[in-house]
Amino acid sequence: MADYAPTEVGGGEPPPPAPARLAPLPGGIRRHAARGTIINAGFSVSLVTLGLLRGLIVAAFLTPAEYGVWGILMVSLLATIWIKQAGIGDKFVQQTESDQELAFQKAFTLELAFNCAVAAIFVCALPVMVLVYGRDELLAPGLVIALTLPISVFQAPSWIFYRRMDFVRQRLLLAVDPIVGFAVTVALAVAGAGYWSLVVGLVVGAACGSVAAVVASPCRLRLRYERGTARGYLDFSWPLVVAGGASIVIAQTAIIAGELELGLAGAGAITLASTISQYSNRVDGIVTGTLYPAICAVRDRKDLLLESFVKSNRLALMWGVPFGVGLSLFAEDFVHYVLGDKWAYATFLLQVFGGAAALGHVAFNWDAFFRARGETRPIAVWSVLTMVSFLAVPLPLLLLDGLHGFAIGMGVMTAVSLAIRCWYVARLFQELRVLSHALRAVAPSVPAVGCVLALRWMAADVGVISELVLYLGVSAVATVWVERALLSEVLGYLRRLPSRPVHTAA
Repeated sequence: MADYAPTEVGGGEPPPPAPARLAPLPGGIRRHAARGTIINAGFSVSLVTLGLLRGLIVAAFLTPAEYGVWGILMVSLLATIWIKQAGIGDKFVQQTESDQELAFQKAFTLELAFNCAVAAIFVCALPVMVLVYGRDELLAPGLVIALTLPISVFQAPSWIFYRRMDFVRQRLLLAVDPIVGFAVTVALAVAGAGYWSLVVGLVVGAACGSVAAVVASPCRLRLRYERGTARGYLDFSWPLVVAGGASIVIAQTAIIAGELELGLAGAGAITLASTISQYSNRVDGIVTGTLYPAICAVRDRKDLLLESFVKSNRLALMWGVPFGVGLSLFAEDFVHYVLGDKWAYATFLLQVFGGAAALGHVAFNWDAFFRARGETRPIAVWSVLTMVSFLAVPLPLLLLDGLHGFAIGMGVMTAVSLAIRCWYVARLFQELRVLSHALRAVAPSVPAVGCVLALRWMAADVGVISELVLYLGVSAVATVWVERALLSEVLGYLRRLPSRPVHTAA
């Protein structure tokens, strides 16, 4: 395959030669993307883990009610920034204009306009939030959080390195925000700042990340708009806006219903469970993000798309399924020894969210392949149907049976969501056997869970640490045995040596 995509030329006066999507890469896109995914994923997973640790550390210092205030603020913020997630950065990566600096400036202009509009909407919505929740304490931190919207747009220069697959520079720039945010948040939480520690950490991290991106930008930051620019981005992005809106309806409704039915403690439990389960989604996003430019470059090669889809999924499932299953298996111990008994009422919710996180890894990055092909409507359909299933099952069960019913309903919603995206994947890749792909991922966790349950059934008092070590050890051995061919190929990429590709059939 070609190591860089062809460029487009217009009519009339011949433009200067368009820059390649990618400079020629040693070893080709396959090796470069594989090394980028493996090496930089390890770096980025560390940063995502910081975000998880931040949430857990702060949860230990905050009361469930205080954590509930933070959850309300974040969900309300997300309810207004779904326009910001409309795929402007993804469209910039996909485009092949001859003047890349101009292309970046047009994308940056749209992003800034959207962010400023969303910030204004969020500020106007704050009084409504105060009335809906009956919580005056939401107003002041909400105004501070609104600052992150116009500030974070100046991290847009990271798109340039992303498009070039210069993962080292991209990851270094994106690391500034979470590292600074973690340090500020934890320091303030320990000092007794309550939910303000999370608010200030969010804003300071965004500001520092933006400064670093502007300093490193290879393109000048200017406001540029050409007729038709918005239309081109809108055609690509409107289904993503719909998808984001559906996701926000789910999150916002869950928090509102949880707070009204169970108080701030209920909202705090839902926020905590979501924080832990979303950790796995964010790690998966790293793999997807690393591969996306390469997927765009080979979007017309179905064989290469299938290979990258299957292998990236298998790599993610190697850790994602044990993580989710382990969370379910050790949820009670996690609450008792890590979070504290004040969170005991959320144990069953954590167990169900762990199982949902494990299932959620199957075909986790399907949307990246549809985005790369410019087919974004299936993403909107999937999100809307998932939202409908949430309104039909988890929400009523929350009102009828509290957190226990909500947890069961979320399990049902996860199964519906998985079925829909697997249907779309099967349409795109007719050769892929989705069921066997999923069963192969679950297989290594079966003996690990069996060993732990056997110890508990025999009432063997070996301690939680020993059980956890046993679970991780058996999972690792079983994974190596099941995926030894793929792991051998991965090691070949790391050694910069030729390696024999494994078959893509799941």
